[in-house]
Amino acid sequence: MNYRIESDLIGELKVPADAYYGVQTQRALDNYRISCTRMSDYPEYIVAIAYVKWAAALANAELGALDRSIADAICKACEEIVGGKFHDQFPIDMMQGGAGTSVNMNANEVIANRALELLGHRKGEYQYCSPNDHVNCGQSTNDAYPTAFRYTFIRMNKGLVSSLRALVGAFRAKGEEFKGIIKMGRTQLQDAVPMTSGQEFNAFANNLEEEIANLDRNVRLLREINMGGTAIGTGLNAVPGFAELCTRRMSELCGDELVKAPDLVEATPDTGAYVSYSAALKRLAIKLSKICNDLRLMASGPRCGLHEINLPAMAPGSSIMPGKVNPVIPEVTNQVCFKVIGNDTTVAFAAEAGQLQLNVMEPVIAASILESITWLRNAIDTLRTKCVEGITVNKEHCHEMVKHSIGIVTALNPYIGYKNSTKVAKEALETGRSVYDIVIEKGLMTKEKLDEALDPENMLVSHAFFK
Repeated sequence: MNYRIESDLIGELKVPADAYYGVQTQRALDNYRISCTRMSDYPEYIVAIAYVKWAAALANAELGALDRSIADAICKACEEIVGGKFHDQFPIDMMQGGAGTSVNMNANEVIANRALELLGHRKGEYQYCSPNDHVNCGQSTNDAYPTAFRYTFIRMNKGLVSSLRALVGAFRAKGEEFKGIIKMGRTQLQDAVPMTSGQEFNAFANNLEEEIANLDRNVRLLREINMGGTAIGTGLNAVPGFAELCTRRMSELCGDELVKAPDLVEATPDTGAYVSYSAALKRLAIKLSKICNDLRLMASGPRCGLHEINLPAMAPGSSIMPGKVNPVIPEVTNQVCFKVIGNDTTVAFAAEAGQLQLNVMEPVIAASILESITWLRNAIDTLRTKCVEGITVNKEHCHEMVKHSIGIVTALNPYIGYKNSTKVAKEALETGRSVYDIVIEKGLMTKEKLDEALDPENMLVSHAFFK
C-alpha cells in the first residue's frame, strides 16, 4: 500500500495515500480497537457532524473569520458527506478516550482533504486548507462533538418513532380483529374476570402510544446546543456572533430547529438531556419487554399452557424435541430491551463521572444511546412484521376457559354479596362443580337472573345491578 507522511504533536505517522482521513484518525485506528463498532456504522452520525462543520464554515465566512474560497470548498465537501459520500472514511472505533477528539478530527481531516481536492491541491497539503485552522475554525471538540451527536439522536428518534407508530398500528389492528373474542383476564397469574382479546391488544397499543409522546418530550431537550462555546464555554477563539449565527445556519441547513444554550459554560459539561432521553428509551424498553412477556405467556403450550394465541412459527424450536416451536421473536425483543436497560445504566454512570468544565465520558454516552436507538428500532420492526401481524387467537379455547373459570363468580358480588360469593367459589374449587349449579342449588339467585349476571359479555362493560 502507498502511504503519505503526516505529523502531529506526537510525531510523524504513515497514512494510506488515498485516505481522506489524516494522522489523528490513523492514531485513533491504532489506539482504539475496543468495540468493533465504527463511526461509519452510524451514517446519521456522520451526516450530523458534517452539518456542524458546514454551518460553522458558513458562519465563519459571513463573519470574516474564514476566506470565502476555502469556506466554499469546506461547504461543498460537507454537502457531499451529507449526501452519502466518503462515509467509509470514518473508520474509528466508537469507544475512545479524549472526550471525542478523535471523532472531531476524523471529520476535520476528511472534510479538509476533500476541500483540498476541490481547490486543486493534493491530500495532506494542509497549508491551503487545514483540519484545525480552517475546518475547525471557531470550534473545539467540546462544542462540535456533542452538538453532532445531539443532532444524531434527534434524527434517529424520528425513525424510532416511525417504527413505534407502525407497531402501535399493528396492535390496534389486532384489537379490532379480536374485539368479539371473550377470554379470562388474569391478575398475579390467577383467573380474574372476563375481557376480550381485543381489549388486551388495544391496551398494548395504548401503552406503547404513550411512549411516542414521552420520546418526543425528551428529544426536545437535545435541541439546545453549545456551538461557539469552544473549549469550556467561554467562546475563546470564536469570533463575536459565531455562536448565534452558527446555530441559526445549522437549523436552516438541516431543517430542524436548534437553539443556542443560554449559558455555554453550563452547557459544555452538562449531560442532563442525555440522561433524560436515555431514560425515555429505557421506559420504552421496559414496556415493550412486558408486552413480549405477555405474548409468550398467552402463547404457552400448545397443549399444557394457556394456548390463547398462536404466534407465527419462525423456526424449529429444538435440536432434540420434535415439533417444538419457540416464541423466538418476543424472546429476541426481550433481550434487546435488557441491553437498552443496561445501556441506560451506563449513561447514568458516565453522566455522573463528569468533572469540572467537561465530561470526558461522552463517547460511551453517545455509543450507548446510538446502540439503544438502533437496536430498539430493529427489534420493534422485527416484532411487528414477524410476530404481531401474524398472531391468531384460539377463540373456542378462550371461551371454554371463561365458562369453567372460578373467576366469573366475581360478577355475583353485587347480587349475593362477597361472603356468599366466596363460599360458592370455595365449594366449586373443592368439588369441581360449576359456579352456576352451586348458586342455583343454594337458592341464592333465580335461574333467569343468574343467566343474565353470568353472561360473559355482560361482564365486559359497566351496568346497573340490583341485589
